[in-house]
Amino acid sequence: MVNIIVGEKGKGKTKVLLEKANGVLKDYTGKIVYIDKSNKHMYELNNSIRLVNIKDYMVENTGEFLGFICGILSQDSDIQAIFLDSFLKIAYLEENEITPVLNKLIAISKNFNVDFVISISMKSANLPAEFKDNVLVAL
Repeated sequence: MVNIIVGEKGKGKTKVLLEKANGVLKDYTGKIVYIDKSNKHMYELNNSIRLVNIKDYMVENTGEFLGFICGILSQDSDIQAIFLDSFLKIAYLEENEITPVLNKLIAISKNFNVDFVISISMKSANLPAEFKDNVLVAL
């Protein structure tokens, strides 16, 4: 399953994402990974959630981002959920480029039985119609 938290910059998407990540601990038996563009939120996450600063791994484009996600999953089959903050930035995407990447994440989610929760900085009206059912929170 891929869930989306969408809203313009500064509307509180990261706060909601952090709350969701910490909140799923009681429901999930597997591991949880939180991928961000910095370590800024390290102390806001439960210490059983693995924070990954994508900048540490020299990811420089969308293809490398998707490979990075698959690499994380290939190394640990116990991962049950991945939270992606600042999705457009960490995946090196523009608003008009998200459809194929979201479709790949949906396929990865199904193939590896992992949930994704993604924060996307854009107006909810600009999200492609095919992903409206994936919206968890619109701010």
